[in-house]
Amino acid sequence: MATNRAVGIGVWVAIGSTRAVAGEVNMTAEAKKLKRGRALPIPWERIPWWAVILSIVGITVGWSVLTSEAYLKVIRFVMGGLWLTLRVTFISFGIALVVGLLFGLMRVSKNPISYAVSTLYVEVMRGIPLLVIILYMGYVVTPMLRDATGGGIDLQGVPSGVLAIATCFGAYLAEVYRAGIQSIERGQMQAARSLGMSYMQAMRYIILPQALRRILPPLGNEFIAMLKDSSLIAVIALPDLLQMGRLYVSRTFRAFEGYNTVALLYLVLTLFLSLLVRIVERRVAIE
Repeated sequence: MATNRAVGIGVWVAIGSTRAVAGEVNMTAEAKKLKRGRALPIPWERIPWWAVILSIVGITVGWSVLTSEAYLKVIRFVMGGLWLTLRVTFISFGIALVVGLLFGLMRVSKNPISYAVSTLYVEVMRGIPLLVIILYMGYVVTPMLRDATGGGIDLQGVPSGVLAIATCFGAYLAEVYRAGIQSIERGQMQAARSLGMSYMQAMRYIILPQALRRILPPLGNEFIAMLKDSSLIAVIALPDLLQMGRLYVSRTFRAFEGYNTVALLYLVLTLFLSLLVRIVERRVAIE
């Protein structure tokens, strides 16, 4: 009886194995048929429809602009202002990065004087609108420096706008640096000091490299915000993109084409910089 039962169990196991193998063969055959004949189902829910719609709208608007002589006239007229906008933005951001790093380090310093000075700067600059700072720099600080130095220091024009924007955004970047530094575990600083590093050495070689990778997204956001806010230098008569657009409208009375072109150029620049920031973020992303 035991032998018959064992034989029966063996038969059922063999049948089950055969069915499993046959099922695998059938599944493989079905998969091959799908590959040869029909395409695999498209995951429609994963398609970024907002990007598709934005691309279609962008291509349509871009084609309309590039094939319209009225818009091409505006683009040619404001091109000099576009280059000035980019130049002011890049120079201002470079200065703001240095200013923000300096005051960010002072904000995390245990020295009460450094902390007090940096806190005063950050709170004052964040509490005054950028437009007021630009006007103050252009019509108060610049004439005072010129008169005090007998014309030796003249910030009239682009330098005035650059310093105003860099001074304002330096306060925001100081807080970004401070948050990035404080996000690093305290144990890393303590471990570096126990190995004989000075405070500045530990900050330079251990803390800051990690903090910079973490604050890259907010730095990119501040850069894009600075690009848009640079349009405010038009109030001190600098021929940036917005000012050239206003000048075109005042000469031709074609406000629709003029301001549409200015808005479109700012949008293109902003989208391009956003894409660039995302690419950089992926390259230096912390795993």
